[in-house]
Amino acid sequence: MAHHQFAGHDGGIVIRIEEDSVDVAMASAWIRAVASAVEEHRDQLTQLDAAIGDADHGANMSRGFTAVLAALEDFQAGTVGEVLTKTGSTLMSTVGGASGPLYGAAFRAAGKTLTDATVTPRELVEALHAATAAVTQLGAATLGDKTMLDALAPAVSAFEEALFHGADLASAAADAAKAADEGAHSTIPLQARKGRASYLGPRSIGHQDPGATSTALIFAALAGAVAGR
Repeated sequence: MAHHQFAGHDGGIVIRIEEDSVDVAMASAWIRAVASAVEEHRDQLTQLDAAIGDADHGANMSRGFTAVLAALEDFQAGTVGEVLTKTGSTLMSTVGGASGPLYGAAFRAAGKTLTDATVTPRELVEALHAATAAVTQLGAATLGDKTMLDALAPAVSAFEEALFHGADLASAAADAAKAADEGAHSTIPLQARKGRASYLGPRSIGHQDPGATSTALIFAALAGAVAGR
């Protein structure tokens, strides 16, 4: 954590503590943690998708993040954004169903806003807002439609609120992960209004949305990567 001194209005020295930063190594660690979490929960994601979808979400996400790991292995990223953009582009080209375009668009949108080698938590929040906007536009979904947005939007809001109240990056990421997990669980009583699950109508009630669940894994991975650095 860096400290910067600058002159106050009365001529005195004011010390401002710079926020925790996210660098290329941290961004890469996050994505590796996502890949690990997806692999660990692959069967769970498949079972959730078997109830209300095509039973391929676990396999698709596993294939996608395995490809992402391979793509990042020799990739010399100069900025945080390049790590996320590369992740998104790889997911778009390797993940089937709706997940590839949605997650691909999310990571690409986030990546395009982060053009420095090191970014602040607040810049990361802005990137996550961009990701949310991309998912919302592409999926044409709103909160309560039983989609990944039901985990994504609360997570970003919790992240932003924590930073607003002075939390450090680790605490804010933990709050985001908790909100994402609660958001995923909140989809259980909902009726799906978008995607494959919407074809089931009332029969989609009582099942947790697989996309919201994998979104929660992404935020849990972020919290874990930040806490473990």
